[in-house]
Amino acid sequence: MVYTIVVHLCAKPDAEAIEKLKAKLVEASQVYSKDRETLSWLVMQDEGDARKFCIVERYLRESSQKYHLENPYWKTFDPYVNPLLEKPMDLRRFNELDTSGAADGHYHDDAKGDVSVGDMYKEA
Repeated sequence: MVYTIVVHLCAKPDAEAIEKLKAKLVEASQVYSKDRETLSWLVMQDEGDARKFCIVERYLRESSQKYHLENPYWKTFDPYVNPLLEKPMDLRRFNELDTSGAADGHYHDDAKGDVSVGDMYKEA
């Protein structure tokens, strides 16, 4: 069963904090996406409020976060990010539901693979 962590972050209301947070999240995604048993580590920015960000971490199983927490980069993340935030991170943990049965047809053909944003724009 896929184990998912969703984290909401809100930067302090100044352009420098927003840009620093954005850059750190992009960097973190590039680092953590390579961790063993990490299916995806996605970062997003709210389209209506540039201060708001979301991280979606998808792991093969709950125990897979062990590799994430053992990554040396993890020890640098919170000390850098927390001072940039207006309020503490809102972290939620989920077990993805198995939709491989009757709902299997709900994916568009273009979405069958797990693509990154970079892959989506290769042909553009």
